[in-house]
Amino acid sequence: MKLVQLSYEYKDLLIDMIEEWEEFNKTHETDHSPWIIFKNDCHNFDLYLSDILAQETLISDKYVPSSTYFLLDEENNKFIGALNLRHYLNDKLLFDGGHIGDGIRPSERKKGYATLMIKLALPIAKELGIKKVLMVCNKDNIGSKKSIIHNGGVLENEIIDEDGNIWQRYWITL
Repeated sequence: MKLVQLSYEYKDLLIDMIEEWEEFNKTHETDHSPWIIFKNDCHNFDLYLSDILAQETLISDKYVPSSTYFLLDEENNKFIGALNLRHYLNDKLLFDGGHIGDGIRPSERKKGYATLMIKLALPIAKELGIKKVLMVCNKDNIGSKKSIIHNGGVLENEIIDEDGNIWQRYWITL
């Protein structure tokens, strides 16, 4: 298993994963994390790829530069999940987004892959100069909570958003 960035080499793997995920999302209430992989239609791969890569240098009032990685199962030639690593935090991300947004495709959940994906991303965060990684998850998302804690996450606090959702904020010291 390894983290890779998207390229034409992985087009079919991406489409396979996104189609499975979107089909699942039609019948299940779930968040869309990392949201960046659902932003564009994966079938328009040129646009999809250019937008993912453009995120690395994008700076605006709302967004910070970020890098998107995919967990590749080399043995089975399959994307297992995706992770978006924000290079630094703005006020919104400090409140409820964090440095890392991640997700595992539905057929591969509850197998420890989220924990592995975060573990593989932490050295990349360190290379970016991040000393403490903030990860945020919904209090009811037991799987996310476990994957963060297994990577050294320490709960700082809980916040309630305007919709009444309770979010837990964890810090991982690198």
